[in-house]
Amino acid sequence: MQKTYTLFSLKKRILAVLLVISFIFCALAVRLFVIQIISGGKLQLRATDQWTRDLAIVAPRGTIYDRTGSTLAVSYTTYNVYVRPREVTSPTAVASALSTELGLSFASVLEKVQKRGQSETLIKMQIDSQLAERIYNYRLDGVYLAENCDRYYPYGNLLTQVLGFISVDNVGQTGVEAQYNSLLKGKDGYSYVQSDLQGKEIGGSLRYYYPASPGSELTLTIDSKMQIILEQALQQIMEEQKAKTVTGMIMSAKTSEILALSSKPSFDLNDVPRDDLEALFENSRIKAVTDIYEPGSTFKILTVAAALEAGVVDLDDKFYCPGYRIVDGVRIKCWRTIGHGSQTLTEAFANSCNCCFIDLALRLGVDRFYQYMEKFGLGSATGVDISGEGSGMLMDKSLVKNVDLARMGFGHAIALTPMQLLNAVAAIVNGGNYNQPSLLKATTTNGEVKQSSIKTLHSNIISAQTAQKVNGLLEFAENKTGKYTFVEGYNVGGKTGTAQKYKPEGGIDQGKYISSFVGTYPADNPEYLVFVMVDEPSNGAYYGSIVAAPYGKAIFSGLFDYLNEPKQDETVSVEFVTMPDLTNLPLAEAAKQVVNLGLYYEVDGEGDIVTGQLPPVGTMIQKGTTIVLIT
Repeated sequence: MQKTYTLFSLKKRILAVLLVISFIFCALAVRLFVIQIISGGKLQLRATDQWTRDLAIVAPRGTIYDRTGSTLAVSYTTYNVYVRPREVTSPTAVASALSTELGLSFASVLEKVQKRGQSETLIKMQIDSQLAERIYNYRLDGVYLAENCDRYYPYGNLLTQVLGFISVDNVGQTGVEAQYNSLLKGKDGYSYVQSDLQGKEIGGSLRYYYPASPGSELTLTIDSKMQIILEQALQQIMEEQKAKTVTGMIMSAKTSEILALSSKPSFDLNDVPRDDLEALFENSRIKAVTDIYEPGSTFKILTVAAALEAGVVDLDDKFYCPGYRIVDGVRIKCWRTIGHGSQTLTEAFANSCNCCFIDLALRLGVDRFYQYMEKFGLGSATGVDISGEGSGMLMDKSLVKNVDLARMGFGHAIALTPMQLLNAVAAIVNGGNYNQPSLLKATTTNGEVKQSSIKTLHSNIISAQTAQKVNGLLEFAENKTGKYTFVEGYNVGGKTGTAQKYKPEGGIDQGKYISSFVGTYPADNPEYLVFVMVDEPSNGAYYGSIVAAPYGKAIFSGLFDYLNEPKQDETVSVEFVTMPDLTNLPLAEAAKQVVNLGLYYEVDGEGDIVTGQLPPVGTMIQKGTTIVLIT
C-alpha cells in the first residue's frame, strides 16, 4: 500500500531532527563549559602532571628570636638526592658514585636506581651544600638535587624544651616548633621539567620554577641571657644535689610573660638523640606545664593571701604551735615536731609553721577556701601557649572534710603544675591581676609585625592592700636577720617548700621529696618571679631551704648583674660562719650553738640526740641560713 507524505508530516520530521541536533549541541556546549570552565583547572593540573616531572622545594621555616632580637632558631638550605631510573644510562656508575659520596650501601642504591617501574626514587634527604656540589659535578644522568632546609639552633642545648625540634620532613615535633608549626612552616615551591610518556626529560624543553615562601618569624617573650643564668643554676643543681630532674622559671610578675623556662636533663637541639624515643620525649616535656605535684609550703602564699583578703586573720594575730594539730581526730604534725611556740602571723609565715596554716584554712572553711583557689586558677589550665598543659587536681568540694582542708592549707592533699603556682603568685603579688602566661611576643609575616597582647583573664582577685601584706611576708621570710640579706643589698622576697612524693598506685613514696623555692624582686613591688623545683634530691638534704633556695639566690644574683641593677641598700653586709660539728650533741645544746652563730635550724626526726647535720662540718655558710639537724 503506497504511503503518502504530506507537507505537515514533513515539517514535523524536520522539526524533530532540528530538536535532536539542538539538544546534541546544547549537551556538547554544557560539556565543554564543564570541561573548560568548571573543571578546567583540575584537568590542566592532571595534564601537567602527565607531561611534567616536579621536585618539591621545601620552604624555609621562619626564624625564631628572643625578646632582645637574638636568634634562637634559623633555617639553612640542604638538598635531597633523587634518581629517575628511566633516565639513568649507567646504573652501576650512578650507584657507585652515590653510595661513595653519601656513605650508603652500593647494593641498596643500585636496587633503587634499577627500579625502572618507578618514575622517581629518593636516595637521601638533607645533605649539605658542599656534598651536593660534589654530586652535581659528576653530571650523572637521571640524578637530581632538590632544595630542602634544616634547622640550626645557635645556642645548642639552651631552651631545649621551649624551642623543641622538627622531624626530617620539617614538621615541628615538640615545643614552639610544634605549637606554632602552621606559622613557621611556610609554603613549599616546585621545580618542573617537561617529560615524555616514559617520564624522561625532554631536552631543550621549558623549565618552570615556583619559589618557596618562607614561614613567619616569631619573637618570644624569652630573654636568652636570663635563660643562660637559669640553666646554669639548674645544671649546678643536677650535679650537686644529684636530682632526678630540676625545673626552673623566670616570669614577669606584672604580665606573666615567660622570661626563662627549662628542665634538666636536656639535650643539644642540633644533635637530637632519636635512638631512644622514650627518653627523648621525656626530656622534651616542659615539666613546668605538663607535670603536676604536691607543692608543700610554697602553697602557703596562696593560703595566707586568701585568709588576709577574707579578713579572717591579720599580721599581728597570734598562733601557738606545740608541734601538731588534731583535726577530726587525726594528729597532723608540724614539720618542726618540737613546735614553734607562740608566734605572730608574720613569724609563722617565716617559720613555715604548718599549725598556723591549718588554722587559716579552717577559718576560711571549705566554701570560701575553694572560692579563692578558683580565683587563683587552681583546677583549670592557665591557657599558656604550650601544648599538653595539666590542670592540676582538686578534691571534689562535696567530699572535703576538715582534715583534708587542714592539709590543703599547708600545700598537701592538693596538686598543681609549677606554671599554675607561679601564675597564681604573680596575680597575688602584682595587686590582683590574673594574666594568661605567654611565650609568643610578636609574629612577623611578609614584613608585617603583629604584637601579641597581654591577656588579663581576671582583675582584682585580691586587693592592693592584701598584695602589699603578702609582699611584706615574703620579704621577711627571706631576710630574717636584717634587711636585704638574702641577696646582699637587694630587696628579695621568697618562700621555700618541701613535699613528699606519692607512688603511682597510691601512698607516700618514702624517702622521695620535691624541694622548691619561689622568689620575688623587688619584694615590695615585684617585677620578676623566680621558681626552682628539685625532684628527688639524693645528696642527703631535701628541705627546700637547703636544696632549692641557694640556687634561687644564685639566679637572682645573675639577674642583677645582667640587668645592672643597683643595690637598694649599700650598707648591708653579709657575714659567713663555719659550720661546727654538732653530731652526738643533745638537740638542745646543738640548737643553742646554731642560734649563737646567727643561723636558723630545722629538725629532721623526733629524737633528742643529733646524729647528722646539713651542711657538713667545715662548710662556710651565710648568717641567717637555715641548716638541718638530723636526730
